[in-house]
Amino acid sequence: MKQQFGGEWTEKKLECVKKYLEAYTKILSKKSYQYAYIDAFAGTGYRELKDDNTDIILFPELIETEPEKFLSGSVQNALLVDPPFKKYIFIERDSDKCKELENTINNLGIDKNKIKIVNEDANTFLMYICENNWSNHRAVLFLDPFGMQVKWSTIEAIAKTQAIDMWLLFPLGIGVSRLLKKDGLIKDSLKNKLDDIFGETEWFNKFYRVSIDETLFGEQKSIEKTVDFDLISKYFIDRLKKIFSKVANNPAKLNNSKNVPLFLLCFAAGNPKGANTAVKIAEDILKRI
Repeated sequence: MKQQFGGEWTEKKLECVKKYLEAYTKILSKKSYQYAYIDAFAGTGYRELKDDNTDIILFPELIETEPEKFLSGSVQNALLVDPPFKKYIFIERDSDKCKELENTINNLGIDKNKIKIVNEDANTFLMYICENNWSNHRAVLFLDPFGMQVKWSTIEAIAKTQAIDMWLLFPLGIGVSRLLKKDGLIKDSLKNKLDDIFGETEWFNKFYRVSIDETLFGEQKSIEKTVDFDLISKYFIDRLKKIFSKVANNPAKLNNSKNVPLFLLCFAAGNPKGANTAVKIAEDILKRI
């Protein structure tokens, strides 16, 4: 039997984004912009969490025993929003999942001329489309990886368009916190991953206290972890605020059955003129989770 993840936190995530999409298209349908929905890790209604080379489950705490509770997923939610988007772009690196995605869309009977399925790495393709002229275009982007695939350079490119509203599932518990060892002795390869996701190396000084003590044997260096889930969340939100027009101040922690945070659902508005309205809507939705 395939191992899947889902459950209450997934339902909350999907419902939250769905409500925003409904409000977004109602507003944009009265404007002259071409507006699109972009799902950067589209896949299909669930994701398997096995290592590519083994049968080992990477994040066993995400496995649910009742996959039938899983909702239709972000792809279906977006396609069924009324009024609809002008265009839908679904990005998925796995070619098999692209085929499954095509089947899902066919079953919904949606106009295929409005839909583009891109079989490519999400970071690569997003960097490409962000270089286009966005003066007459707007979009809502859903970044929903289950790990640390999204690079800060990609997020910066999204912000620079000043036209894209972004929902991001930040890997708070399953990625970042897990890599932050108590003694600060983090492998270089893992430090590089944290550098990529935060876009700077300053996170180490924010998350750790380094002390130099005088002993009988000379100076002794000690490193102490000083950060928790709340401080990691604040640090990342502050990073987003430096590049986006406005960011929701109440990102939602999505917890597992043991009430341990897995992800942080964040919202950032791209366009300065519409940022206040966008964030107001998003914050209202987020506080109801």
